Amino acid sequence: MTTKEERLSFLEEMSDVRRIKRPNQADVQASRAVTPGHLERQRAAVNETPRDANPLTGDNVDPLKSHDVLAYQRPGIQHGVYRKLRLGQYPIEARLDLHRMTVEEARREVFSFINECLAHGIRSALILHGKGERNPDGIAQLKSYLAKWLPELEPVMAFHSAQKHHGGTGAVYVMLRKGERDKQRNRERFGSK
Repeated sequence: MTTKEERLSFLEEMSDVRRIKRPNQADVQASRAVTPGHLERQRAAVNETPRDANPLTGDNVDPLKSHDVLAYQRPGIQHGVYRKLRLGQYPIEARLDLHRMTVEEARREVFSFINECLAHGIRSALILHGKGERNPDGIAQLKSYLAKWLPELEPVMAFHSAQKHHGGTGAVYVMLRKGERDKQRNRERFGSK
């Protein structure tokens, strides 16, 4: 509670305060004036093409047939690790199906899929690309592009066409590098720095 003296003291301090004559509302009307800055921003927005962060390219792709086997490993991958991948002995932690996609859609999906796998600590994945057997020219288009794209992605350590029960030459096993979290866990587990 306030005392009578406190109230009088407050009123005395506030004696020269005057009420604001304007209504207590914000002016939300957008300015109709076109400024040089506005024109410059508008010109830059029209002229600027959005930068594509996806590094996957579509140039000079070697055409592959439906039964061609995809195989790739970066230097330093142990023979036994690659053999297990080739034989489909690692658990498939994620799948991506590219069937019925255009090359551009597949390009975006592969890039996004690999980044999501890396973010979630996934080490082995399966990508279903199809064999292209229905194509009149016999070229497996998505498979051909995938064979070029996967080595371009730094997190991809190795890949190999899948075993028959996982799609055979219409699918590919992909091994990704360890994320920092998994590396740290191994350091703690095995006592190395």
